Amino acid sequence: QVQLVESGGGLVQPGGSLRLSCAASGLTFSSYAMGWFRQAPGKVREFLSAISRSGRNTNYADSVKGRFTMFRDSTKKTVYLQMNNLKPDDTAVYYCAADLNSMPWYVTETPDDYDYWGQGTQVTVSS
Repeated sequence: QVQLVESGGGLVQPGGSLRLSCAASGLTFSSYAMGWFRQAPGKVREFLSAISRSGRNTNYADSVKGRFTMFRDSTKKTVYLQMNNLKPDDTAVYYCAADLNSMPWYVTETPDDYDYWGQGTQVTVSS
């Protein structure tokens, strides 16, 4: 059974930082590109970042470029999202997702391309 479990969310002040983790189990981690998305109340799910199977290729949404960094640790089967300079508009539920992909460099922004999703972790940015 495939599981993606996010952690690391919480309440942070504007300008602060958080690091989200997503631990994968039940799948061959090296076969999957991974992505981070978020969804705020009343809004559609938004792509944030993705990392290729190899970890050598990443892609970021303009809204988080320069503030968020995604990386993966294959030994721990975990992907991370380091979030710096957080803003109130970053408040949302954050999800990780896994895309079974044969190409080691490929990343996608399209939610429908992802095969598995975590349950989400809440991030609240407020003073």
